[in-house]
Amino acid sequence: MMKTQTADTVIDAKSFEAIAHLAYRESGLQLAVEKTSMIQSRLRHRLRALNISDFENYSAFVCSDEGRQERRHMISALTTNVSHFFREKHHFDRLQKCVTRDFLPRLRNGDRVRIWSAGCSNGQEAFSIAMSLLEVAPDIGEMDIRILATDIDSTVIGFSKAASYPDRLTSGIPNELLQKYFVKRTEKEETVFCANEKLRSLIRFNELNLLSEWPMRHSMDVIFCRNVVIYFDVETQNRLWPRFHQILHPDGILFLGHSERIADPQATGFETDGPTTYRPMNASGQISLEPRGQ
Repeated sequence: MMKTQTADTVIDAKSFEAIAHLAYRESGLQLAVEKTSMIQSRLRHRLRALNISDFENYSAFVCSDEGRQERRHMISALTTNVSHFFREKHHFDRLQKCVTRDFLPRLRNGDRVRIWSAGCSNGQEAFSIAMSLLEVAPDIGEMDIRILATDIDSTVIGFSKAASYPDRLTSGIPNELLQKYFVKRTEKEETVFCANEKLRSLIRFNELNLLSEWPMRHSMDVIFCRNVVIYFDVETQNRLWPRFHQILHPDGILFLGHSERIADPQATGFETDGPTTYRPMNASGQISLEPRGQ
């Protein structure tokens, strides 16, 4: 196709509906009509990259078999990848208490502990978790503990693996932790802070669609899934809660974002345990829990 100017290209109703349906089917992402201007803005660079002149042709392409690879780029463009180090700090304070009280005795006894950052964006959450662990026990990396950090967006997974953060993205890190766990460098005339090996060795970054199959073989002791499900409709959220429950250790903990709630925790086997914090119901709960996989 001939490349044409796309700066003023407007998405028509039929194309919007096709793209919205595809985004929901592929990732559970809800695209509201009220966000049309934002969606146009985020997708125009995809039209330019493909030399496609308008949204009608773009929607036809991305919905076709030939457009399978483009769907990943589309979801990446539509997904808001905004995060901060130590965002909602009370969750990290709670994590440190769990480590001190529950995890360290198990780890020193040879048991494993697994933590999942589901929807890790640019990796700030995962590295905040790692710093929280190391501050409680500097030798924790020598034990059987790992952080799994996943996101649907392959671009942010690549950024996270590089673990190199421009100065503007490090404002949430206390200065003493920045000096302790990051190396200051200059890249392309910009000051960046690179996570050291002690931090990086605790984390495994992988691409994962929350609505697809989960490849994890072991249960999770802690799940951070914050500011992710807010983009899903209630039906999609209600499909996720039981899956989180099944993979979570019976004594585990689930953290959600500040504006996210499980509407009916008991129906999916959870009980509230603090602000946007949930635990599986204990044995005296009113539902029958399925055995967890090992």
